[in-house]
Order: sequence, then C-alpha cells, then structure tokens
Amino acid sequence: MKISYEATPNPSTLKFNLPFEVTSVGFECPTAQETERSPLAMKLFGFPWTQSVFIGPQYVTITKQDWVDWNVLAEPLAGLIAEHIDSNEPIVVDVEAKINDEDDTSNDTPLITSIKDLLNQEIRPVVALDGGAITFAKIENDIVYIRMKGACSGCPSSQATLKDGVEVRLKQAFPQIKEVIAI
Repeated sequence: MKISYEATPNPSTLKFNLPFEVTSVGFECPTAQETERSPLAMKLFGFPWTQSVFIGPQYVTITKQDWVDWNVLAEPLAGLIAEHIDSNEPIVVDVEAKINDEDDTSNDTPLITSIKDLLNQEIRPVVALDGGAITFAKIENDIVYIRMKGACSGCPSSQATLKDGVEVRLKQAFPQIKEVIAI
C-alpha cells in the first residue's frame, strides 16, 4: 500500500492520507503519554522528532520538532504508516468510546446544539482538508470557545482561520455571539 502525503498551512505538520475511514470523531495525541488508544501514534512517537499526532477521519497529521526537515521524514513516515496498515494492526482502539465535551450533549442548550451542528456541517469539513479539526469547548457570556487540533494547532494561519472564517460564520448565523476564542 502507498500512503500519500501533503503539506498543510502549518509548516511543521504534514497530512498523511489514509485509504479508508478510521474514526468519525478524530483522536488527538498531543504527547507520547496519550497514545494508549492508538498503536500507530505510539509507533510515531517512537521517533524523537514527533511533536504531536492527530488521527482524523481519513488522515493522520504529524507535527514535527523544528530541528528536522520534512524532506528527511515524509517518505519514511509514509512507509511506517503503510506498514502498520498492511500488518492489520489497529490505528485507534475504542476512540468512539472517548467522551469529551463534543460528545456530551446532556447539558446542551438549543444554541449550543446549533453551534455544534454548524461546526460539524460547514467548518469541520473545510479544516479537515488541511489536516485540522475544530471542536466546540464551551460558551460563556456570548463568547464561543473552541479547540483547534491537528494541523490547526500551532499553525501560523490558525488565527486568520479562527477570526476571518469561524468567527465570521458563527456571528453571521448567531448574531448574539460576540467573539470566538481558541483554547
């Protein structure tokens, strides 16, 4: 199997495209200590240049340390991912069981439900094209707080995405929203 990869707006992150859907919710491994549910992420953190791993629906984004270049890493990482898939090892285990703020809808108001729906239907698919993800965290005093993951986390253009894209769209749909902030 051949795994393709592509640059993202974040120069420290590459997006590796998978030939099938892995998860519908995404799985973030910001450190090596948080890889217990992802055998693939555990392998990727076996290399000292891995800073973080995000497993999206049909991609894996890997953020590298600054001291190494992608031209040295990209092909070996694509090969490691392909080898992992070819050996039929799981990419993630029970990721759907992970409960986070996005999954817990027990206290959602109609406004929160509508914000999550807009994020899921309009914004998430767009940022996924660049290997990123956005999830709802909370709303307080008409300020929406979101989490930026994958290639969006630490990306130099993430502030523009947040303010010129996400915030503009949410304010357009929900005029009471004053601001959108990434946490």
